[in-house]
Amino acid sequence: MDPLDTAKIKLIMELRSQGITDAAALKAIENTPREEFVAPAQRVQAYDNQPLPIGCEQTISQPYIVAFMTQHLQLNKSMVVLEIGTGSGYQAAVLSRLCRRVYTIERHRPLMREAEARFRACGLHNITTRVGDGYKGWPESAPFDRIVVTAAAPEPPETLIAQLAVGGFMLIPVGAQREGQQIQRITRTETGTETEALLPVRFVPMLPGVERGAGKNGAGGGR
Repeated sequence: MDPLDTAKIKLIMELRSQGITDAAALKAIENTPREEFVAPAQRVQAYDNQPLPIGCEQTISQPYIVAFMTQHLQLNKSMVVLEIGTGSGYQAAVLSRLCRRVYTIERHRPLMREAEARFRACGLHNITTRVGDGYKGWPESAPFDRIVVTAAAPEPPETLIAQLAVGGFMLIPVGAQREGQQIQRITRTETGTETEALLPVRFVPMLPGVERGAGKNGAGGGR
C-alpha cells in the first residue's frame, strides 16, 4: 500500500478517536487529497495531525480542526456556504463535497492563485473564489446557510452575521491569541443571535483589507 494511503487511514482512525463521528465529514476528508494542498517537500507529512506552513505566514490547519469545523457545520447538499480565509484551499475542498456551493474569500492573492489551481486539478467545480476583505463578506450572494471563518476575530463581525440566513449559523474563532480563542457558533434567529462556545483554539488574526505585499501576517487564516 502507498505510504500516503496508510497515513490517511491512520489519520481517519485518529480523528474518530478524537470525537469526529460524522460519517459524511470523515468521507469528505478521506476523499480530499491533502497531499495536493501542501508543498511538494511536505507531502510525506500531509496526513500528520498537525498544521503545516503554506506561505504568506499562513498554515494549512491541523486535520482535527478541519474535521471539527466540518462536522459542526452540519451540512447537506442543498446548502450554500461562505468561507472566510481560503488559505491552501483544503477546507473549501472538503466542504465542497458536502454542500451545493462554497464561496471562499482570501486576502492573499498568491494563496488564492494556488488554491484555484488545486480546485481545478481536483475537479471541484462548485467553489467560487474571490480575493478580498473577509470582513465585508460576499453580500451580493447572501444569505448563506453557513459561514465558516478560519482566522480569529476580536468579536463576530456584524457584517457577516447580517449575511446569514435566519436559522443559519457561523463558526468563527473569537478572541486574541494572548488571551485565548474559542470557536463560537453564532446562530441568526428571527430576533437576533444565539452564541455557543465550542472549542479552545489558536488561529492567526483576522485582518481587514487585501494584502498588498508578500509574506506579511494576516487575515487569510490558513486551511
